[in-house]
Amino acid sequence: MNTAVEIAPRIGVAAACLALGVARATFYRARHPASARRPRSARASSPRALSASEQRIILELLHAPAYVDKSPHTVFAMLLDAGRYLASVSSFYRLLRAAGQTRGRRNELTHPAYAKPELLANGPRELWSWDITKLKGPAKWVCFHLYVILDVFSRYVVGWMIAPRESAELAHELIAATCDREAIPRGQLTLHADRGTSMRSQPVAMLLADLAVTKSHSRPHVSDDNPYSEAQFKTLKYQPDFPARFESIEHARAFCQTFFVWYNHEHRHSGIGYMTPAAVHTGQAQRLYDARQRVLDQALVAHPERFTRCHPTPPTLPAQVGINLPKPTPCAPGEAPRSTLNSSQPVSQNC
Repeated sequence: MNTAVEIAPRIGVAAACLALGVARATFYRARHPASARRPRSARASSPRALSASEQRIILELLHAPAYVDKSPHTVFAMLLDAGRYLASVSSFYRLLRAAGQTRGRRNELTHPAYAKPELLANGPRELWSWDITKLKGPAKWVCFHLYVILDVFSRYVVGWMIAPRESAELAHELIAATCDREAIPRGQLTLHADRGTSMRSQPVAMLLADLAVTKSHSRPHVSDDNPYSEAQFKTLKYQPDFPARFESIEHARAFCQTFFVWYNHEHRHSGIGYMTPAAVHTGQAQRLYDARQRVLDQALVAHPERFTRCHPTPPTLPAQVGINLPKPTPCAPGEAPRSTLNSSQPVSQNC
């Protein structure tokens, strides 16, 4: 830097800084160090500034019981109505900001945090999920409402209904008829749904209380809390022959009648070991699993060279299925995992 100061009078400041790779701002700071600069004079306060006593009065007023839960705009208007002017609204905000008190001031009811539903099923008829979706009708703004109740463990559709509207009374009838048809014992079933008006209605709540069925609801705006019904609706609406619009409610019922027969008795679901929902729901899954295992055993005897890693096994059947089950926790080497299965499907042990 001293070299730049020495040669600058001969070749110029810009050329000297360029030749030595020094910024001109650095050059000027070196030539005029801070110790040699003239001290800045204290900035004079504005004659329009609020005095310390005025600031204290405003803050005390903003904290008074009559104004503590009001916004500065509201306080300003109320003071004008009372014939007082202390400062502008922006000054109110500036004083609150300086005091670190710019949080919300309105007096509001605080709702408790919604608990995440954690539901577990060890077999059929223990945990059901139900929801309502819309099917487009023959014209714009015309739609039909499809009610579906799904057994979470077996993925079996235990009840469904199509109606021209969404109604708590219709939901009451469907749930009551389905519980009666499935012969649900008291205290065994948990019925999970989102927070729609029909799901939270008084008729449905009173019915579940009479049947000793535990009710469960998703958290607001959390679709992952009801994944099984959402997945079933996607399977329905992504069928190749699913119409863009249904000509009538009879057309919609005929289509769903065919679909749910296929879904329950022919569809191989990945979450239940590629069994049909009916096989798991009726307790036939283990027999079919054993038959699959015998086929693989015969294949192993016939061609052992083709199974080099381990003994072949069929896709795993579910042992526990649920919603928002705890994920596996890290464990020490040699320690067994301490958690249940995840919320979507069982862990496969296939080779």
